[in-house]
Amino acid sequence: MPGLVRKSLDSPEETRPFEGGTGQLQLVNLEQGAVGRATFNPGWRWSEHVKPIAKTDSCQAAHMGYFVSGRMKVVMNDGEEMEYGPGDFATMAPGHDAWVLGDEPCVIIDWQGFADYAKP
Repeated sequence: MPGLVRKSLDSPEETRPFEGGTGQLQLVNLEQGAVGRATFNPGWRWSEHVKPIAKTDSCQAAHMGYFVSGRMKVVMNDGEEMEYGPGDFATMAPGHDAWVLGDEPCVIIDWQGFADYAKP
């Protein structure tokens, strides 16, 4: 393994668009796994814009990420809910829906749950 590695999410190795032009996921692949930056535009909701791609009743990815900008509400299948915003670090277990709050895009860096996220 090299001592230094440099990759940029501004030049991703893969880009996956969400349904309806509501955002995208940009990925770089590291030996330890994929790291992604997702931009969720206002109006984005997992159950409307990723569910048709994932073909599951709720998001089944486990996320570990950092919120760069915007706000998002996440509701677990059991009813537990939380809002996240800029500067927040989050872990989310599989089994949730999520949507953007407000009129600002929500940008998240995730290094756990995006490898198979929104993958057809």
